[in-house]
Amino acid sequence: MSSKPTRRRFTECALTRLCQVVLQKGGTQGGFKMSDGTKVLTAKQTALVDTLVATGCSITEAAKQAGYAKGDAGRVSASKALKLPHVQQYMMTRVGETLGMNATIAASKVVQLAQGAKSEYVQLEASKDILDRAGFKAADKHMHLHAGDISVSIDLS
Repeated sequence: MSSKPTRRRFTECALTRLCQVVLQKGGTQGGFKMSDGTKVLTAKQTALVDTLVATGCSITEAAKQAGYAKGDAGRVSASKALKLPHVQQYMMTRVGETLGMNATIAASKVVQLAQGAKSEYVQLEASKDILDRAGFKAADKHMHLHAGDISVSIDLS
């Protein structure tokens, strides 16, 4: 790796460790436009998003780990960076990747609950969820109202 700071396009999957190495070698501030007009993330922005997505920590903690200034200044700078459209797009890409990778774990857990939960209610709800996701959704219950004249006469004699 060269000593010149590297920048990644927001469509690439950036690893936090790589970003930390770049930051240690003198990360960059501010983005630039490539010849095709797409914005790229700085190493700090990439590290900020990757830390937030990977750990779910606060913006303040993620800013500290990504190399932003300490205290409120770092938090404010990180918050401003997170409002940039290309940073938001990168974050949504990373969140989607993370959810996609963990979907198999979630599906396995639902199957496990359907088969072995102690509560019959939990088993039923997990089974309903599996059937629903497989395309076998139960029919919706509808209340049928009929319009018309109804007369009731009661003879109490």
